[in-house]
Amino acid sequence: MASISPGKLLIADPFLKDPHFHRSIVLLCDHEEDEGSYGLILNKPLEGNLQQLLPDVSNDQFPIYYGGPVQVNSLQFIHRSPGLLEGSVELQNGLFLGGDFDQLMEKLKLNTVDPGLIKFFIGYSGWGEGQLAGELKEHSWILSNAIDIPLVFDKEEQEAWKQALRDTDNPDIAIMANYPIDPQLN
Repeated sequence: MASISPGKLLIADPFLKDPHFHRSIVLLCDHEEDEGSYGLILNKPLEGNLQQLLPDVSNDQFPIYYGGPVQVNSLQFIHRSPGLLEGSVELQNGLFLGGDFDQLMEKLKLNTVDPGLIKFFIGYSGWGEGQLAGELKEHSWILSNAIDIPLVFDKEEQEAWKQALRDTDNPDIAIMANYPIDPQLN
């Protein structure tokens, strides 16, 4: 089994039944063997925008995504701008997690953040010690190193899951992009 580490993608198996993760792509943000893992679902948009949650934000063009079922009262963010915020952690190839929230709020008030460079999430996805490794062994997830920044920020959400499967460059996995949502309708 490939190594679980921050910056990798978890691509949901086509027949994963959990409604929180059905045909989802999760960006792994942290993993500790003896503590667990956490990540953010990249392709589950919510209704509304950041300005509705934080009225001081001067731009209503920041969509909100469902990061997962844990702590749904928390706000997380990723971005692709190296100098945007102090304290950001680079996960992989120009993809950053978090940063100084007060600094971000100032920039959002002044409307100096390009909505195409940042993505906001309510909640996150979490796994206890050994849980994610177990789910990978059960083939609930496909672990991928193939992070394509346009997939994370620009791809239409419904197409993103299919593209993530194709990006693995494994024909046995890529073909899953064509699987029907309900195999009984095939």
